[in-house]
Amino acid sequence: MATSASTGRQGIHEELERVRADFALLVAAAGAADLRRRSDGTRWTNGQLLWHMAFGFLVVQRLLPLVRIFGRLPDGFGRAFAALLDAATRPFHLVNYLGSVGGALVFHGPRLTRRLDRTIARLHRRLDAESDRALGRTMHFPVGWDPFFEPTMTLAEVYAYGCRHYDFHRTQLTLRG
Repeated sequence: MATSASTGRQGIHEELERVRADFALLVAAAGAADLRRRSDGTRWTNGQLLWHMAFGFLVVQRLLPLVRIFGRLPDGFGRAFAALLDAATRPFHLVNYLGSVGGALVFHGPRLTRRLDRTIARLHRRLDAESDRALGRTMHFPVGWDPFFEPTMTLAEVYAYGCRHYDFHRTQLTLRG
């Protein structure tokens, strides 16, 4: 997983801002033909993949309370929860795929950029409010769901996850603009 240097509070803030600026440029430069073109290595179009990349940050928002809760419970609870989620990996991947197909119909262009901007702004505010102790809390994760999920992740690593997910998928875009 990420090193402690890359999951430090200031480093996470900087990475979130880098992604926010990069995403705005990508979306602004993408023409209609670019958005309809297939991405490289996925079944999604570029437009669908852009939504999926933004959606990764919405997922981070939803994971944060789970890490806060499971980080306070005995380890067995988190391990059992992760195993239950791992058992549902196949349906998760189908929902993940279809969600990005549908999400791209609603969120594209400036609306998509605004959605990511608001989400990243919330993540900045929430990160600033976290104590150092909270950032060190851990939770077990369903490693079958995502290549960037580790068996155990800290809250700080979950904040950093969105940028890792973004960078991975950015290389799959086939935008020409």
